[in-house]
Amino acid sequence: MKRSKIDSRVPRYTQLIVPTFEALKALGGSGKNDEILDQIITALEIPDEVADIQHKGRTNKSELSYQADWARTYLRIYGIIENSARSVWSIMPDYVSVPEIDAKMIVDTVTKETKKRRSEKKQTVGSGENDKPEDDDPTNDYSEYPDELKPWREQLADILQNMDPYGFERLAQRVLRECGFSQVEVTKKSGDGGIDGTGKLKINGIFSFNVAFQCKRYSGLVGAPAIRDFRGSLTTNIEKGVLITTGSFSKAAREEAASPGKQQIDLVDGEDFINMIAEYGIGVKEVKTYEIDENFFKKI
Repeated sequence: MKRSKIDSRVPRYTQLIVPTFEALKALGGSGKNDEILDQIITALEIPDEVADIQHKGRTNKSELSYQADWARTYLRIYGIIENSARSVWSIMPDYVSVPEIDAKMIVDTVTKETKKRRSEKKQTVGSGENDKPEDDDPTNDYSEYPDELKPWREQLADILQNMDPYGFERLAQRVLRECGFSQVEVTKKSGDGGIDGTGKLKINGIFSFNVAFQCKRYSGLVGAPAIRDFRGSLTTNIEKGVLITTGSFSKAAREEAASPGKQQIDLVDGEDFINMIAEYGIGVKEVKTYEIDENFFKKI
């Protein structure tokens, strides 16, 4: 699979393996994707304009986020970190006290294992001309892709991006209900000051918050001005704002949303939204399959 040329200013996944490990250590041994990415950006002093460069593919991610996905995948395959069902990455017990890791050894080992797996698969089920990867780099083979980049996710991202605007708002309404919101209503008319819907969120069956949400079907980055505009549209009876997008948020947008002294805005990007759809089984169904080891049956 031919890979688009990567902007030279963005670190490759091979350069992010050690920073990812160090980011998790700085976070106390565990963290979510955005937390890890923010730590990497800070540690490597990556400028906003570089952190926000979009990946030239079907996924609505920054190139840095895309490369970070691969760095985590190499660490996972090697056995240094693991990922929970809630998309929380954590350092494996054997590596919690390890002061440093060797990125080159990790890449070489994972690449060798990948090559071996491909060879065994070809011997077992055969391989057509179009199945041959360009080289031994796992990033050139869809079968090796991280969960965040699986083809079904790209397909769903395309569907969400091309949905009817009101249909997307109703989908957001359904997802928020599944998340525990009640009295979720979608605004029927345009020109509503940026609010696409409202609802209530009750925590522990006691504390209740009035929430407003906005939906943006973007294919790229949502910037800080969109956060400020949405915040400005919130009335005094709204205690929380949620901005949902099919795209992603710029670093400046994430900082603006969490700006001290201002009303906090919770952000749900395309990756988060797809995770929620998958978790609650909304319009998607998990399919399990098996790969047959013919050699096993021949040799048993």
